[in-house]
Amino acid sequence: MNNDQNGNGTMSKTESSEYRESRLSQGTQASRTRLTSIRDANRIVRGSRTDRMEDYLEVVYELVRQKGYATTVDISEYLNVSSPSVTSMMKKLDEKGFLKYEKYRGMSLTEEGIEVAKAMHKKHGILSDFFRMIGVQNDIANEDAEGIEHHLHPETLKKLEEFVNSHKLAEKI
Repeated sequence: MNNDQNGNGTMSKTESSEYRESRLSQGTQASRTRLTSIRDANRIVRGSRTDRMEDYLEVVYELVRQKGYATTVDISEYLNVSSPSVTSMMKKLDEKGFLKYEKYRGMSLTEEGIEVAKAMHKKHGILSDFFRMIGVQNDIANEDAEGIEHHLHPETLKKLEEFVNSHKLAEKI
């Protein structure tokens, strides 16, 4: 018999009230912990870049790897945004030193832009590998990785990478 129940399997009014207060206290503590986590996650500074900027850098990097260049039309297609939005972001990324952009001439990533794009590429790869290892379909693994890759703490990424690599090694043996 549950300690919160009287002899007939139901709670008395006092027990029920105490149970609710206990659950409320637990819920309040969990809520405080969650709010603290949200606050702390939003304190993480990645320099002067946003998730969206990282997406743009990653797309430019992938397009250049794939075909040698990236156009605003290509970028708008992959990010599902308008060409003027791409142009606006290219100007911002240029101002922040992540790429060199000349209207009607194209763009090229700077060393800093390449570094950010490679880091995003690596995070995405680790996450999608992990998701596939646990049975997630490839397209869903990539979609989920895309949403999560901007929000991983470096320690979490390191542990995930170790886990993925150890499992890959174990599969080879």
